[in-house]
Amino acid sequence: MPANLPPAGGIVLAGGKSTRMGTNKALLPLRDKSLLATVVAALRPLFAEIIVVTNTPELYRDLGARLVRDVIPGRGPLSGFHAGLLASPYWHNFIVACDMPFLDPALISYLLGRAPGYDAVVPRRGEYLQPLHAVYSRGCLPAIEACLKKGEYQAFAFYPRVRVRYIDVDRLKDRGFNDPEEVFFNINTPADLARARYRLKGKPPSHQILLKEEDDGRKGSPGGRGEN
Repeated sequence: MPANLPPAGGIVLAGGKSTRMGTNKALLPLRDKSLLATVVAALRPLFAEIIVVTNTPELYRDLGARLVRDVIPGRGPLSGFHAGLLASPYWHNFIVACDMPFLDPALISYLLGRAPGYDAVVPRRGEYLQPLHAVYSRGCLPAIEACLKKGEYQAFAFYPRVRVRYIDVDRLKDRGFNDPEEVFFNINTPADLARARYRLKGKPPSHQILLKEEDDGRKGSPGGRGEN
C-alpha cells in the first residue's frame, strides 16, 4: 500500500453463476494466469491483504489470498460486499469483480485517497455507476445488512443510507489514468473473453473471430458451477 494512502484491504468477488459465459469464468485462462489470478495479481502491489469471496474455496487454494464464504449466500454481489467487509481487518476496502482484467493501480490509489470521510467512493461515467470497482468502508455494513433483510439486492441498494462520494472518471483523462473503457471492461461472454485476449495482443478481433470464439465457448462449456 502506498505510504500516502489510508490503510486498506483488497476484496475480489468470485461468486455468481456465469450464466452468459456458460462455465466458471474465474478459472478461464488469460495469458499465463486465470482471470481471477490476473485480478489478484494486479491488486497485490497495493494491498497487504487480499480477500477473495467465494463459496467454492477449494478451487482457489493456490491463489495466495484469503478465501471467505458468503455469510448470507444467494444475494448476488451484495452478499459478497457483506462477507468481504466483515472479514476485512481494514476500515476502507477496494472491492472489485473477478472479471475485470484491466485494472489501473493509479486509479485505484486515486479512489482510496478520496475515501477519508466517506463510506463509499464510486466511479461514475455519466449516469452509469461502477459499484463493482469502488471503495467501501466497514461503516457500510449496517446499511448492507438492512438491504439484505429487506430483499433489496442491487449492488448499489444501500447507497442512500451511507455517505457516498462519486468520482466522474471522464473528468480525469488529463491525469494520466488508463482509458475508462478498458479499466471497466468486464468479461461476461465468450465474445468478451475474445476481446480481452486480443486487447492483450494489441489488436482488435475481427467479427468472424468473435463469432467463432463465442461458438467455441458454447460448444466447450460444461455448465455446472459458475463464478462471477
